[in-house]
Amino acid sequence: MRDDHSDLTRLRIALTVFFALDGFIFAGWVVRIPAIKEQTGASASALGLALLGVSAGAVITMMLTGRLCRRYGTHQVTVVCAVLLSLSVALPPLTHSAVALGAVLLVFGAAYGSINVAFNSAAVDLVGALRRPVMPSFHAAFSLGGMVGAGLGGLVAGSISPMRHLLGLTAIGLLVTLLAGRTLLRIRTPAPAEPSTEQKPAPRRLDSRTRGLVVTFGLIALCTAYGEGALADWSALHLEHDLDATPGVAAVGYSCFALAMTIGRLTGTKLLERLGQTRTLVGGGATAALGMLLGALAPTVWAVLLGFMITGLGLANLFPVAVERAGRLAGPDGVAIASTLGYGGMLLGPPAIGFMADWFSLPAALTSVAALAATAAAIALLTRRAATA
Repeated sequence: MRDDHSDLTRLRIALTVFFALDGFIFAGWVVRIPAIKEQTGASASALGLALLGVSAGAVITMMLTGRLCRRYGTHQVTVVCAVLLSLSVALPPLTHSAVALGAVLLVFGAAYGSINVAFNSAAVDLVGALRRPVMPSFHAAFSLGGMVGAGLGGLVAGSISPMRHLLGLTAIGLLVTLLAGRTLLRIRTPAPAEPSTEQKPAPRRLDSRTRGLVVTFGLIALCTAYGEGALADWSALHLEHDLDATPGVAAVGYSCFALAMTIGRLTGTKLLERLGQTRTLVGGGATAALGMLLGALAPTVWAVLLGFMITGLGLANLFPVAVERAGRLAGPDGVAIASTLGYGGMLLGPPAIGFMADWFSLPAALTSVAALAATAAAIALLTRRAATA
C-alpha cells in the first residue's frame, strides 16, 4: 500500500513537471515572436496567418492523439510528444519567410496540441486513483511555467538571438523529459479507485449520449478559453484606448488576470473538496461573469483591473474541471473532444471581440466574455444530474 502511494506521488510530481514544461516552452516561443517577425520580414497580416499554424496543427492532431493514447498509453504518448515539442520549438529561427514559418508552426502546434491531450488524459487517470480533485494543480503548474518562461524570455531577449534562446529551450525540454519521463514510463497508469458521487469508475463507451455529455463539458471549456483568449489580446487595448491608461498600466491588465487565475488554480483542489465539481463550475462561471461586467463597463482603471482579477479567479478552475469530467466519461477521446472545443474557444475569442468592437464598441464586445461565463455556469447547473447518471 505504501509503495502504491509512493508511486502515485512520484507520478503526480512527474505530470506536474510536464504541465509546467509545456507552459514554459510555449511562453518562451511567444516572447520571441517579434524577433522572428523581423527575421522573416513578414507583414503583420502574413505573420497572423503564419501564427494560425500553431492553432491548426493543435486542432488537427488532438483527436488523433486521443486514439494514440488508447492504443499506446497516455504516459508513452506524453513522453514522445514532449520530445517533439522540445525539438520543434527550435525550428522557427531557421525560417526566412512567412510561408516557411507557418509550415514549421504546424509541426510545433501539432506537438503542443498532442501533449495537452496526452498529459490531461494521464492526469484524469491519476485524479481517479488519488480520489482527490487535484486537476487544477496541474493547470496551475502550466500557468506558473508560462510565467517563468515569459519572464526568462523577457530577460534574455535583448542579449541573445532567438536561435540561441529557443535552442536553449530545446535542451531544457529534452533534459526535463529525460528525467521526468523515466517516472512516467516506469509507473503504469493507475486504475481508478472507487468513484465519488461526481465521478464514474471507468470511462463509458462513446455512444451518442456519452458523446453529447462530453461535448457539453467541451462547451464549458470553450466558454472559459474564449475569455482567456479575449483578455490576452484585448485587455491592454481596452485600458489604453477606452480609459486612457498609460501603456505600462495597460500591460498590467492581463498580468492581473493571469496571476488571479494561477492563484485560483493553486487553491482549486481545496475549493473542489469543499464545494464539489458542480458548485465549483457554477460558482466560478457566475463569479467570472460578474467580474467581467465590472472589467468591461467600469469607468475607472482600478475598477477594471479588479474586474479582471475577479474574472481570473472565476475562470481558473472551469477548464481543468470540464476536461477532467470529459475524461472520466470517455477517457482520452473525451479529453481530446473537450480540449479541441476549448482550443477552438481560444481561437474564436480574439477575432469575435474584434468584429463586435467594430460593430458596437470594445467595452460592449468584452461583455460577451461575461455572457459565455454565465453560459458555462448554466450548462454545469443543467447537466449536474446527467453527468453523474
